[in-house]
Parts: sequence; structure tokens; C-alpha cells
Amino acid sequence: MAIVVDLDVALARRKMSVGEFAEAVGLSPANVAVLKNGRAKAVRFTTLDAVCRVLDCQPGDILRWVPDDEPVPDDRTSDARTGSAS
Repeated sequence: MAIVVDLDVALARRKMSVGEFAEAVGLSPANVAVLKNGRAKAVRFTTLDAVCRVLDCQPGDILRWVPDDEPVPDDRTSDARTGSAS
């Protein structure tokens, strides 16, 4: 199972820094880095709610599933659904 967190894309679209985002969501910058870098093992619904509220998005805008046999692109600035750059 490969769940990809496209947080970089959402932050870039809103021109929001990690520090601003962390403060607005109520997370430490270190925990935001864990989310951004795909190292999170779980996300609480309360955290997901705060992320979506701050970024004005839906969970599917920042979370996506990639089959295990499909490589995960390193370029997190491209829109995975359309293949276009942000």
C-alpha cells in the first residue's frame, strides 16, 4: 500500500510556508515534515480536518493511493491527476 501525501502541491498553490502551515494547523514543523516526506504511519481525522480547513481543500486533494508496483514520482510539484506542473 502506498499512500502519497501531496502536501507540497497544496502549500505551493496557496503560497504558504511550512512554518505558517504548521502554526495554522497546530502541528510542529517536524510533524509537518513527516507528513510531507511520506513517513507518517497514520493521520488523525482531527489533523486531517485541520489540514483541509487551513488549505481549503478535500482530503483527496492531498492524499492519493498508488499501487505498490507503480513508482511514486519524486516531483511533488506536479499534479498527479493531470500530469501538469503547478
